[in-house]
Amino acid sequence: MTETIRIYCKNNNVYKDVPIGSSLLYIYNLLGAPLAHTPMNCQVNNKTEGLTFRCWMPKDLEYIDYTQSSGLRTYVRSLCFILAKAVYDIDPHASLYLEHPVSKGYYCAIRNDGPVTEELLARIQKRMHELVEADLPFHLHNVRTENAIELFRKRGMEDKARLIETSGMTYTSYYDLDGYIDYFYGCLTPSTGYIKMFDIIPYEDGLLLRVPQKADPSQIEPVINQKKMYMAYKEHLSLQRLLGMENVGDLNLAIQNGQYQDVVLVSEALQEKQVAKIAEDIARRYNDGVRVVLISGPSSSGKTTFRKRLQVQLYTNQLIPVGISLDDYFVDRDATPKDEKGEFDFESLYALDLPSLNNDLKKLLNGEEISLPSFDFAKGTRVYNGNKLKMQKNSVLVIEGIHGLNPELTAYIEESYKYRVYVSVLTAISLDNHNWIPTSDNRIIRRIVRDYQYRGYSAEDTINRWPSVRRGEDKWIFPYQENANAMFNSAMLYELAALRKFAEPILMQVPESHKANAEAYRLLRFLRYFNYLPIEQLSGTSLLREFLGGSNFKY
Repeated sequence: MTETIRIYCKNNNVYKDVPIGSSLLYIYNLLGAPLAHTPMNCQVNNKTEGLTFRCWMPKDLEYIDYTQSSGLRTYVRSLCFILAKAVYDIDPHASLYLEHPVSKGYYCAIRNDGPVTEELLARIQKRMHELVEADLPFHLHNVRTENAIELFRKRGMEDKARLIETSGMTYTSYYDLDGYIDYFYGCLTPSTGYIKMFDIIPYEDGLLLRVPQKADPSQIEPVINQKKMYMAYKEHLSLQRLLGMENVGDLNLAIQNGQYQDVVLVSEALQEKQVAKIAEDIARRYNDGVRVVLISGPSSSGKTTFRKRLQVQLYTNQLIPVGISLDDYFVDRDATPKDEKGEFDFESLYALDLPSLNNDLKKLLNGEEISLPSFDFAKGTRVYNGNKLKMQKNSVLVIEGIHGLNPELTAYIEESYKYRVYVSVLTAISLDNHNWIPTSDNRIIRRIVRDYQYRGYSAEDTINRWPSVRRGEDKWIFPYQENANAMFNSAMLYELAALRKFAEPILMQVPESHKANAEAYRLLRFLRYFNYLPIEQLSGTSLLREFLGGSNFKY
């Protein structure tokens, strides 16, 4: 008689007795395929595991498909492995770099002896389809780290060897696909046959790896123009290479050798140079009529510190910054739009009183004095406390808010008056050549630390709120990125090493029995790749101080 264990599936609220040692994929088929789309992974007791994971004890299971962030990551990770294998099969001497998301896809560079031609891409894509059609398994191996280091070095994968060598782990897991090995910090699909939809096209001096739409995996994401964002990425990567900091292994070595100070100083100096450059550009355009600076960016991008640093630089250019908070132009609570769940949608553009805002801006630009409103969040109403505002000679309005790049926000103001800045964590540093760090991971770790220290929110609170935040960003912020006159990359090469000490104890407080533990556990596993970096040398004007504390600015 076969020994069984009891499984509880959250997807369809079903208990099932299954043979002990059954794989998650086998169990999924026994359960009657509870998902509309193919599963990519599974949350086992609120920890994400690949579908080849075997259950030896009773478990709670929740299967995840592509339409969820965790499933999308597994799909893209597996697709990247297929791309790397295909590039190797076509040209074993070429080096593939999976660098950053852009234009609704993922920019990749191929370094070899020649250009990235359409003919080369056609051969790579053909090979990728052959690998998918063969439905080859991704084999997982778990070995002593010293053995993995030796293996990667033998294969010429110094970036991976350096990463795991400096991370301090006893054992290391890696995958092989038809004899080609690679390293990923998350699970893959069971086999190549799971990867049905993809495309590769020429993009700048490399290629764009295109993936399915999250909401509809049967359709490929359309390519959008993000030239400005690409140039911001390129500038940052040039700095990394100049410093010899291409990947986290390089950063860890610098920390271990006590040479991280230069990385911190150069990162901070680059940001100050960028702020100064933007201020100088605003000053030049002031003579052409610019009077309103609009600053936008997603959550935890560092907009507030950027604004304060920009205001300092504007003064050095003989301009007087005058700040207006969009929060003070919220409509009364009973007029606030609601989302699809019937909850107040404070991130909607129409949560703002656009006519009043534009009317006040027009008066200010005409030299008139206005009564400045203030929003009482406790009462949910706008009030007037007698505060007045009037622009002086050489004044420029500085407005910070998530809708700054949306043309509708200031539709009644002439375009020649406006200068738009997009602030975000555009790119930081990669784990290795095939594992970039999603910018959203930078931001949620920043927010977890800040929310805990200054807003009284637990990591669980922040994690649970994050999907709603991301939906708001997708709708109200990201479509307007390219409207910016300037882009400011708020990421720093060293920041995750500095944040680790603060984030880990907060993340560890999330109970294993809670759904948010899956994300908390993933972030903890991700942070362990970084060596701890002391923060005592960070200046009081560092953008990271907005999240860590100790800033010279008042928030």
